[in-house]
Amino acid sequence: MLRLTAGRVSTLLSKRVVAALSTSSARMASHGHEVSQQADMSLPLYWDRRDTPLPDRPYQDSLGAAEQSLKQKEKGPWNNLSKEEKIALYRIMFKETYAEMKKPTNEWKTVIGGILFFIGVTGLVVLWQRMYVYPPHPRTFDKEWEAKQVKRMLDMRVSPVQGFSSKWDYEKGQWK
Repeated sequence: MLRLTAGRVSTLLSKRVVAALSTSSARMASHGHEVSQQADMSLPLYWDRRDTPLPDRPYQDSLGAAEQSLKQKEKGPWNNLSKEEKIALYRIMFKETYAEMKKPTNEWKTVIGGILFFIGVTGLVVLWQRMYVYPPHPRTFDKEWEAKQVKRMLDMRVSPVQGFSSKWDYEKGQWK
């Protein structure tokens, strides 16, 4: 019996310590400001999604007097309800219809515009770098220099067996 009482006392003390630490840490973390409330994610949430067309809870939680009387009227035969009342009941339960959820948006225009804008800015940066940052191409990239280099390599007979010079016909003076 003593063991059970000691266990209960330790449980009570640990709960008090945890409660004291949580309030002091909340005060320390707030730095004199209000602590923001955290949303309880264990409660059912409302979502307008095409893959889950029936949300966990209705769209409107708090109902006014007109909506409450409409909900009472809903319990009776639906033939007595007008079309507007049926739509109002639907809007209490859901924010959008399935067709409204499927309706395409014009967001793609914004995305494409943003992409094209950044491509244009990048092109301007590259153009600026070519003009002002990078040095001019070396003279070894010129066509004249390349022709002189090929002629020099052929005169020196570079790699005559399987390489560069093996593809040149020295008697005819042209490529094989």
